[in-house]
Amino acid sequence: MRAEMEEGEIEEGSSARLSRSETRWVDGSEVDSESPPWSLQEDESWGGMAVVQAPGEGSLRRRLAKKPRRVDSLDVEAMGIADSHKHRQKDLPLWSTVAMAFQTLGVVYGDMGTSPLYVFSDVFSKVPIKSEIDVLGALSLVMYTIALIPLVKYVCVVLKANDNGEGGTFALYSLICRYAKVSLLPNQQQADEDISSFRLKLPTPELERALNIKECLERSSFAKNILLLLVLTGTSMIMGDGILTPSLSVMSALSGLQGEIPGFNTDAVVIVSIIILVLLFSIQRFGTGKVGLLFAPILALWFFSLGSIGIYNLLKYDISVLRALNPAYIYFFFQRNSVEAWSALGGCVLCITGAEAMFADLGHFSVKSIQIAFAFMVFPCLLLAYMGQAAYLMKQPSSAERIFYDSVPEVLFWPIFVIAALAAMIASQAMISATFSCIKQSMALGCFPRMKVIHTSKRFMGQIYIPVLNWFLMSMCVVVVATFRSTNDIANAYGIAEVGVMLVSTTLVTLVMLLIWQTNLFLALCFPAIFGAVELIYLSAVLSKIMEGGWLPLAFAACFLCVMYTWNYGSVLKYQSEIREKISMDFVAELGSTLGTVRVPGIGLMYNELVQGIPSIFGQFLLTLPAIHSTIVFVCIKYVPVPVVPLEERFLFRRVCQKDYHIFRCVARYGYKDVRKEDHQTFEQLLVESLERFLRREARELALETSAVDIEHDDESVMSRDSGAASGAGELHVPLLSDPRLDNNRASCSEGGVSVLPCSAMPSDDDPSLEYELSALREAMESGFTYLLAHGDVRARKDSWFMKKLIINYFYAFLRRNCRAGAANLTVPHMNIIRAGITYMV
Repeated sequence: MRAEMEEGEIEEGSSARLSRSETRWVDGSEVDSESPPWSLQEDESWGGMAVVQAPGEGSLRRRLAKKPRRVDSLDVEAMGIADSHKHRQKDLPLWSTVAMAFQTLGVVYGDMGTSPLYVFSDVFSKVPIKSEIDVLGALSLVMYTIALIPLVKYVCVVLKANDNGEGGTFALYSLICRYAKVSLLPNQQQADEDISSFRLKLPTPELERALNIKECLERSSFAKNILLLLVLTGTSMIMGDGILTPSLSVMSALSGLQGEIPGFNTDAVVIVSIIILVLLFSIQRFGTGKVGLLFAPILALWFFSLGSIGIYNLLKYDISVLRALNPAYIYFFFQRNSVEAWSALGGCVLCITGAEAMFADLGHFSVKSIQIAFAFMVFPCLLLAYMGQAAYLMKQPSSAERIFYDSVPEVLFWPIFVIAALAAMIASQAMISATFSCIKQSMALGCFPRMKVIHTSKRFMGQIYIPVLNWFLMSMCVVVVATFRSTNDIANAYGIAEVGVMLVSTTLVTLVMLLIWQTNLFLALCFPAIFGAVELIYLSAVLSKIMEGGWLPLAFAACFLCVMYTWNYGSVLKYQSEIREKISMDFVAELGSTLGTVRVPGIGLMYNELVQGIPSIFGQFLLTLPAIHSTIVFVCIKYVPVPVVPLEERFLFRRVCQKDYHIFRCVARYGYKDVRKEDHQTFEQLLVESLERFLRREARELALETSAVDIEHDDESVMSRDSGAASGAGELHVPLLSDPRLDNNRASCSEGGVSVLPCSAMPSDDDPSLEYELSALREAMESGFTYLLAHGDVRARKDSWFMKKLIINYFYAFLRRNCRAGAANLTVPHMNIIRAGITYMV
């Protein structure tokens, strides 16, 4: 007997959620407990029904109670904060948007802005210039590639697929996870939808198709794994970019010195590049906040220089290259060079390197600012730069190898060289920072082993530093530069990584169109048909260079992918093992309120990963410790698929067992962009304050329920007398928080809308039960906190297949031994930590 009825109405723009009420069988003395020991059927589902029997009675006492929607049994806290405020992006003033657009130059467009250093030199290393068709065809190919991918795909479409203002591969995955339960970690809760930044939109025009896709994704474990592998592959490619971008940018900038300084050969370029790279990575620990203000002016000067030199070369050498605006020259280029032209696509794709940064760095800026910066500054300056180089090549085709510096007027060489070197370092810095952020998001979503994360800025939460990753990237960059020694070979490797990330974005955005946007099917399929086809053509070209350096990003991506998938696979199996081995409520009920031991003053915070149930490690502590704390809180640190969880919505509480047990469950929710930089004392204070609010709210709810039962009972008594119906084990409807008959009482008792309870239902501070619990909590807090942690070992079962044993017992075990311990992230003194060993058989 499950009944659900809609109480709310859809908010404007179909951006709100439906609120529901539930009807279920409950015992008259039911407490909002996790799983009462007398429950005959566990009620964990939303709107479930449970038949319960009161202790000590032989017959079932039933009544039908209508309660507010049960949000995974954590609704008491969730209802108080749900939709408390909306994080809606407001349109900034025009001047603020323009100022923000200027700032994007130093963060978003550094990589794409430095591409004129090496694009034409790489293209014409594969297709020698024999006629003007070669120059015009290559120029036309570059111009339309920039117009199609960064301008049309990213500026017009992909930027709109943001996750509450956040972009990137994990943001798309997070967005999909909110609309369909595709995460392999089964810790989703209905209460997560009450986070104000969740902002689900209700399906409207293409509802049936969207629901069918959602059901297919949720039913198929194969589809979930493929989606996760796709996301991890794209993320792995981005990490590979963190190695290749500094190497290519720095070497390309320094290569201009070979023709200007006698004796400055390739060896000198390699040595100086390595020195600059070591210095660049060495200053990462200081953060980018102090020098970040210089990034935008330097890049603005760089783009202005590109455009100015381009106009100068157009007017001086050959303005007829404007004929390349005719896309027919692309056809002539392929007709003339056939296979060599196809191979040259690997160099042409370098003109859009960094296009993914437009989406990945969206969290720091607004969509309009990125669009304005590209449309009015980056796009025209890049076109002028490539046109100017093409005009120079029409007169000097032998300069293709170092076209950028040869096309610069001699009097401006050194100023342009300095600006180019600074721009290359800024582009490298932006990619390094993006790699740090990508790893942090992976750790938050359980896809990468824990590492030490240092926050280098108190003002900007996105500025982080990961020491282990930093030195790894530095060593790999040094190896790449010392091994390849050529910008062309590094460019071959770079192209594969860039196109791979773009293909992943195309696939995920298509899924967003079908599942979330519910775009017209024809238009949704046109997106991958056009952009996916172009990117696949480019991918086929760059893959042909596997033996010429293209294997490098594939090797990096494979290593990162193995680490990420192994960690996620082991974490999911560990979580499933914890669910199977959790302690039953019957066992705890048999122990009594003393838990079969001595209760001493203090608060014990038992960290575990379960969002429901009592973890098995709790039994280990009861068997091992001679006493247990008077107040026990099961703490679960949970990352939800939203960028940021507001502080006032951080904690969810529920009571475990009856009041005299003093056991609670706390789910501390964080978004994948949240910064956990509070110390243990701040965390403890926030937790206790939230627990006190929970106790007061619970008392109000109980008082309201009691008052509502009395009102309903009086009304029903009159109705039963009028109808002459006999009352036996009849049904009693008890509305909570939604009965209009309580409105008069609410209005008369509330002042200025502060209270929503009847006067008789308002618990006072002198409520003995509430006051006792609050005083017991404060006494326990004064006695101090103890962190009860599990020192777990994960092993594959003996009957597991060979590959599973190899992955879990060796690879996953190696990662667990070498990752950052959970206690280190808590910043808790060792004297406040108690550990118990446990082995999880998966």
